[in-house]
Amino acid sequence: MLPLRPHHHEFAPPTALKHAVKCFWTDRIEGGPLPSAFEVLPDGCAEIIFHFGGACGMVMGGRVQRLPSPFLMGLLTQPVMLQAQGRVDILAIRCYPWAVYDLLGLPAGQDGVRRFDHPVARLQPTLARCIEAGHVDEALAHLERHFTQAASGIAPDAMLLRAGAALREGQGTLSVSAVAAAAHATVRTLERRFKLRAGYTVKEVSGVMRFEGVRNSLFAQPHGSIAGLAQALGYVDQSHLSREFKRYTGTTPAAFAQRLRKS
Repeated sequence: MLPLRPHHHEFAPPTALKHAVKCFWTDRIEGGPLPSAFEVLPDGCAEIIFHFGGACGMVMGGRVQRLPSPFLMGLLTQPVMLQAQGRVDILAIRCYPWAVYDLLGLPAGQDGVRRFDHPVARLQPTLARCIEAGHVDEALAHLERHFTQAASGIAPDAMLLRAGAALREGQGTLSVSAVAAAAHATVRTLERRFKLRAGYTVKEVSGVMRFEGVRNSLFAQPHGSIAGLAQALGYVDQSHLSREFKRYTGTTPAAFAQRLRKS
């Protein structure tokens, strides 16, 4: 996820999708005639991303791979470098990692960025017309109808619903045993079913969610206390937080905050 910008707007999902979707969001990248790269940091969610207008691609090994619309950005554990050229409008669905694959009817995986064949891709021309005309509400309504209908044919897993609610409430700070207790399941049963649906274990998803809390706090208050963050988010100490932060970003929280202060 990028730090919030003036063009970024979030929209609550309809009730029928709240178990799977955190929010819908829109954004605009005002690129120039030359390609410009930007970094996307790990986030505790997976995202279905539609884009319109200019070119959009992913930078890998010094080369750019064009991305179709839509594409799936799964749960990230490392930053991803994307590239845009010209003005790119984005319409996206931020989903919980334990629910996104069921919603799409796809097998779970650990792909950072994933191309996928899905009936929702047929909405691309309609959504493009809506975005071009400035009718964002209409575009969102098309997506809501599609996914509400898709979700109506899926029986939610009660165990995962309870586990997901505990993860969201704890923001990644709960132990696996505490999440299992909230889900009314043994640790072994929960981990097996969770990984089958999310592609990752409860502990792995919790780690990214807790990192997201640190990252968002630094975005909001780059002059804040890192030691205070470590205590507030349940890390053993500041060194523990720094190791985990570097694991997901390749840099320390202090260096990250310093970069934000200079921007």
